[in-house]
Amino acid sequence: MSRRYELPEEAWELIADLFSRPQRTGRPRRDDRLMLNGIFWVLCSGAAWRDLPERFGPWSTVYQRFRDWRDDGTFTKVLERLHIRLREDGLIDLETWMIDSTSIRATRAAAGGGKKGGPQEPLSHALGRSRGGLTTKIHLLCDAKGVPLSFLLSPGQHSDIRHAQPLLDQVRLPSAHRGRPRTRCRQLLADKGYDADDLRRYCDRRGIRPVIPQRKGVRKPKPGRPRTLNKPSYRKRNVIERLFGWLKSCRRIATRYDKLATSFSAMFTLACIRRCLRHYFSYKT
Repeated sequence: MSRRYELPEEAWELIADLFSRPQRTGRPRRDDRLMLNGIFWVLCSGAAWRDLPERFGPWSTVYQRFRDWRDDGTFTKVLERLHIRLREDGLIDLETWMIDSTSIRATRAAAGGGKKGGPQEPLSHALGRSRGGLTTKIHLLCDAKGVPLSFLLSPGQHSDIRHAQPLLDQVRLPSAHRGRPRTRCRQLLADKGYDADDLRRYCDRRGIRPVIPQRKGVRKPKPGRPRTLNKPSYRKRNVIERLFGWLKSCRRIATRYDKLATSFSAMFTLACIRRCLRHYFSYKT
């Protein structure tokens, strides 16, 4: 019986208090670790909730627990805690960050969300028509060690540059000690899709050096500081490409089955949690 998708003991101890809550009345609560392992099984296998193995209990209970943790922000809190631990142990690169996006093909099951999802759900459900058909685009920011820092979802037809500044604005790397969270890096790596005057000015205002190649055929001088492409730094951008490949090994990320953008976002948060846990414990052992 495979256990490869399930959390090891040391990983569960690190985050258990965020999932398990004291219960005084009512029916006994099903084991939270078992429920979370069931969610990870769905994330990694790509199977439907109804196909969940019996060892995790009723599929409806696991799915309801996923919805509860999605709606109360538990998954986001777990990722924030892991960021704190990684920064505290010097396992996050605060100097060099990189930004990119990838398009995810959505199945027919993902369409037809209608007005579901509540006020947090975008009207488009982060679905749109592009060359690949019905797609969702994931905009991701990571550090030079492959730690996912922040992400946004958009319809597949949206351009990368449209979501670059909002993605950078939402980065908050909290510290275990008192003080303001880290919100910026020293240099930002990106491909030609991010070669835009507004983004370069934004980087100048925040003291960030953009390492972005210029598009061919663009002759006008770029605003702000003189631009020279640091090719040795730019070669590090393959880290985010490999990170996307690792995250897409979770089949619920490689293909979108969720109707709601909030559900797909929760699944991607879980994939980022798995990545952070692996990064954390690979340096601890």
